[in-house]
Amino acid sequence: MAKVKTKYVCQECGYETVRWLGRCPSCGSFSRFSEEIEEKSSKSSTTSISASHKALDLDSIAPISEVRTRTKIGELDRVLGGGIVQGSLTLVGGDPGIGKSTLLLQICQAIGDADKKILYVSGEESAQQIKLRANRLNITTKNLLLLSETNFNIVENTIKEIRPDLVIIDSIQTMFLDDLSSAPGSVTQVRECTARIMRIGKGENISIFIVGHVTKDGAIAGPRILEHMVDTVLYFEGERLASYRILRAVKNRFGSTNEIGVFEMRQSGLVEITNPSEYMLSGRPIGANGSCVTCSIEGTRPILAEVQSLVSYTTFNIPRRMATGMDVNRMILIIAVLEKKLNLQLGSYDAYVNLAGGIKIAEPALDASVACSIISSYKNKPIDAKTLIFGEIGLSGEIRAVSFCEKRVIEALKLGFETVVIPKDNLKEVSSIKNIKVCPVSNINELLRLVLS
Repeated sequence: MAKVKTKYVCQECGYETVRWLGRCPSCGSFSRFSEEIEEKSSKSSTTSISASHKALDLDSIAPISEVRTRTKIGELDRVLGGGIVQGSLTLVGGDPGIGKSTLLLQICQAIGDADKKILYVSGEESAQQIKLRANRLNITTKNLLLLSETNFNIVENTIKEIRPDLVIIDSIQTMFLDDLSSAPGSVTQVRECTARIMRIGKGENISIFIVGHVTKDGAIAGPRILEHMVDTVLYFEGERLASYRILRAVKNRFGSTNEIGVFEMRQSGLVEITNPSEYMLSGRPIGANGSCVTCSIEGTRPILAEVQSLVSYTTFNIPRRMATGMDVNRMILIIAVLEKKLNLQLGSYDAYVNLAGGIKIAEPALDASVACSIISSYKNKPIDAKTLIFGEIGLSGEIRAVSFCEKRVIEALKLGFETVVIPKDNLKEVSSIKNIKVCPVSNINELLRLVLS
């Protein structure tokens, strides 16, 4: 009897070894190796190059137009780049209970109304459970077919038999192949199932959405190659118990990766927020110390957000620094510039910075508003509620120019702001905008005198 050969596979990155290791030499994770039976193919074939597989000159290739289907959910269409591309493979990730299955089920209504057939495959819920959610979301289309199955061979045969226009698989970690010995959710199963799904979608020209679980670090569970195989990767951001949801494209072969969609979770499902700026500023305190409004650009959309800071005296030797919604290291850098250039004694004070509404901003245009809110809390002087501030702060204390300054000022004007503080180098871009006072500054000393004078 032939001896069964085994191998050990890292469940984080897919690294393979012949013996168990405590720490993966590829990704550095600990105790993530599991034993699997090594599968070897006994088939050998030779591939001949046919006319359809020959290399082609770029000029000889005829361009094709992308066939997109709109979901009638404006925020989702924005993130996808205009709708669902026919034959595309999209991965949707996010924390449990954040709304992945809800959004995908809501898509079915618009696609079904366009007389397209949808197959919803669930490996976690029964058809009766999906029916209950569909009733709550008011999904009434007759073109939606439900399949509760985890065996991917059965799923594949069903897709080939029905030939739907859209397939939703919830989730990829529950699917398994009979000819693989590893358990569902393992690296081998996830990789092979996704490869089979990709071949089906590209070969049959079927649009496919797959749901991916996330790890405690927020990354898609399974091998990293999973994100490389698909055409689009969408991430849900936000707290599960909060009402807002932000959908962000991390990868998109058919559109921009800078766009975001803002949703609110209600009893009837996810409802799109068409004016995120107004939503983020709702409930803002007027005349409070440490409160400042800034403007961020997400793709082509300007979004206003409130920056809140709290500076309090500490009796400990090392002051505490905490930031929510922004990089804490960037916050520490801004505090260091304020101490050096403005002689503020912040070494004896704890500093906390929060972006209200739960939004996360990574661009450096946030710097000026963070600095102003920290100084406002430190000096107990409120900032004018009708003033908006943005600009990047350099290590020498200079206020550097930012991109899309005109869009930011126009958005501030729409929401009723009377004054906007901008970098001096951006003044030419907004010279034609009327009905709002534009105050250019070149360094943080000018910024301090202008805002808190």
